[in-house]
Amino acid sequence: MSNAAKNKQILHWGILGTGRIANTFASDIQHVKNAKLYGVGARHLASAETFAAKYSIEAAYGSYAALLADPKVDAIYIATPHTLHKEQAIAAMLAGKHVLCEKPATVTLNELEQVIEVAKKEQRYFMEGMWSYFLPVLAKAQSWIKAGRIGKLIHVKADFGYPLPYRPDLREYDNRLGGGCLLEMGIYPIAMAWLFLGQDPDQQSVWSHAADNGVEDDVVILNEYHKQSASAQLATSFRCKLPNYLYLIGDEGYIAIPDYWAAKEAKLYKLETCVDHFSAPRPCSGFSYQVEHVSREILTGLLQPQKVTWTASRAFQRQIAAIKAAGK
Repeated sequence: MSNAAKNKQILHWGILGTGRIANTFASDIQHVKNAKLYGVGARHLASAETFAAKYSIEAAYGSYAALLADPKVDAIYIATPHTLHKEQAIAAMLAGKHVLCEKPATVTLNELEQVIEVAKKEQRYFMEGMWSYFLPVLAKAQSWIKAGRIGKLIHVKADFGYPLPYRPDLREYDNRLGGGCLLEMGIYPIAMAWLFLGQDPDQQSVWSHAADNGVEDDVVILNEYHKQSASAQLATSFRCKLPNYLYLIGDEGYIAIPDYWAAKEAKLYKLETCVDHFSAPRPCSGFSYQVEHVSREILTGLLQPQKVTWTASRAFQRQIAAIKAAGK
């Protein structure tokens, strides 16, 4: 198998984009032993050079194509607006690079399938950057459930909402850039339901509110899973601050995880009593767990991700599309 990264000990990364998420990645990768941030590409050279100086990055390019053409780059992290992901992921893989793409991987299921087809054909690794899946707290919650600590899982409750005043030119609201709270934040509660229930809902009810330009800015979802006799109650919003908790509720107890997408602690309850507590402080935002895992998979020659699988990414897209359709 042709794989430029195989048999190396340190994976050389490049970043497309210099925005907020790119800064988080660049800061956190410094805590990873099997990865190095080698290059950055932006639409303007000055932006790339400023970013490179901030993080001691060796190579800065004033175009995305120039970064992709650098033979020293093994893998690309895509940190650009949602609607650019498909085109840039495909371009990176055609240039011989492996790809970690900030979530959502694409804005439609059809686009995702196009990306996956290129990954197969070019034999390149591609993964959607659902970084929360790699956090130790969520792994602990999974282990508690597997060990029967809360009995049978009956309810998953997850929400993610922060007030974001409406402006049609904001990226988060911009129709041309995949605006709306579902793709921006709603993908997190959707991903939690998939992580812990592992299937599409058999039945779904949706309440949705639209901003002035038509994109959704507040969504409440009730999923029913008949075979598991379980439900997922999910919400996302640009209109208000939600509790931003993940609750995993069983017939013998429940797990509560505050700010679960960046989780640092979890508590296990029996009725009103907290009977166990897990804390995982860290010196960075938490992208480091994902970067280390993905770098290891690429370095060992894997071409399909084992944690944020293509099956999971397909499910995210299917469910987002269904929610959008039901909310109209």
